Amino acid sequence: MASSRRPPATGLRALITNDDGIDSPGLWALAEGARDAGFEVTVAAPHVDASGVGGSVLAVREDGRVRLHPRELPGLDGVPAYGVEGHPAFIVHSAARGWLDPAPDVVLSGINLGSNVGRAVLHSGTVGAALTAGIHGWRALAVSLDTGWNPPEHPHWDAVRHVLPSVLDVLLAEDEATVLNLNVPDRSPEELGELREATLAAFGSVQVRVDKRSGDDGHGLHMSLGESRSPVPGTDVALLIEGHPTLTRLETISARPGVLAVARVN
Repeated sequence: MASSRRPPATGLRALITNDDGIDSPGLWALAEGARDAGFEVTVAAPHVDASGVGGSVLAVREDGRVRLHPRELPGLDGVPAYGVEGHPAFIVHSAARGWLDPAPDVVLSGINLGSNVGRAVLHSGTVGAALTAGIHGWRALAVSLDTGWNPPEHPHWDAVRHVLPSVLDVLLAEDEATVLNLNVPDRSPEELGELREATLAAFGSVQVRVDKRSGDDGHGLHMSLGESRSPVPGTDVALLIEGHPTLTRLETISARPGVLAVARVN
């Protein structure tokens, strides 16, 4: 592991956000883990659930302002915390544009209730916040717990807390603007497999089917679970099924030159 090269977390500032909202126990667990690692923590998360918003910077504006709701969170005495009437990426973008002064050194997003795997991470507000942090030059980590389609009453947040220190070692040893995506099986720490680097599956762990249905009240789209596909070995989906926490480096938006040159050749 890279712990020997890791700058000490003490004195570093961490912005903790998510897309499940300010009242998510997963958010509180991540903030506690960051605080215990030595970070100076600020929590800012949507005031309501904002799952599936991706990198949206939508916010509720009244007279040119977005409302903040100061909060006191369980187990986080003295930690500044805010419910924000905006999406996760908006929160991170706002922090980079002067809201938080001094600005955070890292952004930690999660712990999401449910995995964020495969190319479907594009749609995740948890991942969207981390990718937005990368655009602004910050190291960032998106964190999710693989609870399945129907989350249990008592998820194993302690499984993430168990893996988090070594993953923070990796993150802080990486270059600025690095974005990592961590998924952890929902099982006790003793039952976890080894942390593994994973490639992205073709889409995600859940296949959803969408059908058009008509009724007396008009037309609508009905969503249901579709057939699951066998995961490709080495992907995040496959390794999670095997019990391994998975870590994947995500690349943010970039441009590939040469499109007109290819067109001229053809």
